[in-house]
Amino acid sequence: MPPIIAAQGVHKTFRNGQIEVHALRGVDITVEPGEMVAIMGPSGCGKTTLLNCLSGLDDFDEGEISIDGTSLRAMNDRTRTRYRAERMGFVFQTYNLLPVITAVENVELPLLVSGVRPTEARARALQALEQVGLHDRTGHRPAELSGGQRQRVTIARALVNNPAIVWADEPTGNLDSKAATDILTLMRDLNQQRGQTLVIVTHDPDIGALCDRIVRMQDGLIIGNNEL
Repeated sequence: MPPIIAAQGVHKTFRNGQIEVHALRGVDITVEPGEMVAIMGPSGCGKTTLLNCLSGLDDFDEGEISIDGTSLRAMNDRTRTRYRAERMGFVFQTYNLLPVITAVENVELPLLVSGVRPTEARARALQALEQVGLHDRTGHRPAELSGGQRQRVTIARALVNNPAIVWADEPTGNLDSKAATDILTLMRDLNQQRGQTLVIVTHDPDIGALCDRIVRMQDGLIIGNNEL
């Protein structure tokens, strides 16, 4: 099978007046379907920028990125947004949950935005919460949940569309060690059970140890691409 993610010669420069920051300086990377890959490196090396460019959240200046054989450059903004909603899931360090609605309402929200009927969206959201072990917390608002539980809601929301790729940026950064271990184990189990591709930006060596492969970055370049 061809790679699900393929990038060649990707450059990204941020400009602020006279100042230019070369965040990505000619990155090549491929990820196979079903892989769980960690992107690691020091702060400011370009990890999050790379994830944002690969997922279509950010534009890039030069190079080519294809997701599941489709070029990101060939998509307009509307097509790219719809593609992300239907084919991708996102897990961030800050959870990004709406505080005034319940766990199940947070999880079903992307389905409703995509046009799924409310009854189907609710059923799928409940199923996703059960998969992450929160079947008894569906009616709780984020403030009524622990940090680990909130991250589980985030993961359920990321998985509810059954996406081909899940992108995660420091998914355990705000968690204590036990909650972090629980989240890592959950993500690995879901990867193995569902065959979804996971790309995880992290500083955490425990995440790297659970992944199939570690991609190491430094100064906007990939310096290691097959480390286990």
